[in-house]
Amino acid sequence: QVGLISGICMIVGTIIGSGIFVSPKSVLANVGAVGPCLTIWAACGILATLGALCFAELGTMITKSGGEYPYLMEAFGPIPAFLFSWTSLLVTKPSSFAIICLSFAEYASAPFYPGCDPPQVVIKCLAAAAIVVITIVNSLSVKLGSYLQNFLTAAKMIIVTIIIVSGIVLLAQGKTENFKDSFKDSTMSVSSIILAFYNGLWAYDGWNQLNYITEELKNPYRNLPLSIIIGIPLVTVCYVLINISYFTVMTSTELLQSQAVAVTFGDRVLYPASWIVPLFVAFSTLGSANGTCFTAGRLVYVAGREGHMLKVLSYISVKRLTPAPAIMFYGAIAIIYIIPGDINTLINYFSFAVWIFYGLTVLALIVMRFTRKGLKRPIRVPIIIPVIVTLVSVLLVLAPIISAPELAYLYCVLFILSGLIVYVLFVHFKFNWPQKISKPITMHLQMLLEVVPAEDVTE
Repeated sequence: QVGLISGICMIVGTIIGSGIFVSPKSVLANVGAVGPCLTIWAACGILATLGALCFAELGTMITKSGGEYPYLMEAFGPIPAFLFSWTSLLVTKPSSFAIICLSFAEYASAPFYPGCDPPQVVIKCLAAAAIVVITIVNSLSVKLGSYLQNFLTAAKMIIVTIIIVSGIVLLAQGKTENFKDSFKDSTMSVSSIILAFYNGLWAYDGWNQLNYITEELKNPYRNLPLSIIIGIPLVTVCYVLINISYFTVMTSTELLQSQAVAVTFGDRVLYPASWIVPLFVAFSTLGSANGTCFTAGRLVYVAGREGHMLKVLSYISVKRLTPAPAIMFYGAIAIIYIIPGDINTLINYFSFAVWIFYGLTVLALIVMRFTRKGLKRPIRVPIIIPVIVTLVSVLLVLAPIISAPELAYLYCVLFILSGLIVYVLFVHFKFNWPQKISKPITMHLQMLLEVVPAEDVTE
């Protein structure tokens, strides 16, 4: 039942979240000047559009739910598919949830500490509280979660419109001094450009979300590519305009010194109504966190059902019909990520892991052009597009390791590969002793949470 307009709204609503209020500072810090900063925002939009077009071909060729999982399964077999679900469940999804809640905490606490940075303890406690509240809401009721989502999406679009319109008015008044010599003083190296891309692409994350609802689209073969070609460039224009708005009232140095960029913008432009900005940004980030929790809880649930995770994670609440154990598990891991992590480290860690699998998935598209020639392809993108996306993914993954190696990347790779041990022991050989240990735990959790296995639906 999802038409073209709904598809575009889905893309715009999913992508625009906390990223545009957090990443501008990090993108600018890595490249050092206004010109390269705006160029990177536009380039990230182009890459997201090309990636989404590749996913559109995959989504209409293999019409199974579960995002990248079925595509990797079809092209490369169960091991890469298992590693994807393993990494998603324990790295990319929870760290994404943690980043969003940390951004919410920064914006929510900024007005109470004018002129200085809020203490880390305050930010982390607020972020943990946000995770707990969102986890409880989504565990209690699907309807409550979706009502909350609709309200927060409206708030998000209001704040984006306020910032863009204010920026256009200021530009019309001649506030252009920060754009003179916009490439001067730029500090660019391969690793700094890649890290700037990581932060920019974090703000675009969600470009592949339409693949999760391919089956619900009206006339998907027309509406899926059209939604992508209209939706993602629309987000790109919004992001570039928001960054231009920031630079109309702040120099590069002022933007880098700001604890919460949009709050500084609000203080200078909307005074005395500047309180609107942190309030609506907090709503916007909460909306992203709620949406992330809603979808990722389902991913844990599917993995549990496939036998790739503890069985109890695939159980459903008897009274409330929500995958409560999966959502609670996901919230608990996100809180663990909050304890040591600051936002930038988590974003680099997240982007590195996520682009390994985006690259593999697009490579799967190229491989299946040769190995699965018989598959019906209602949408067929020119082969050059997946080739470009795969090459950029390889560059995004390898460049920071080669030019500025950090232990975090090594830990990330080791963690992904540790999934092989889990796969061999528990999925391939199906060892019995974990079943004996987990049976009483599962039984007690079932009684405590009042959850049961889902009814088998014959497809």
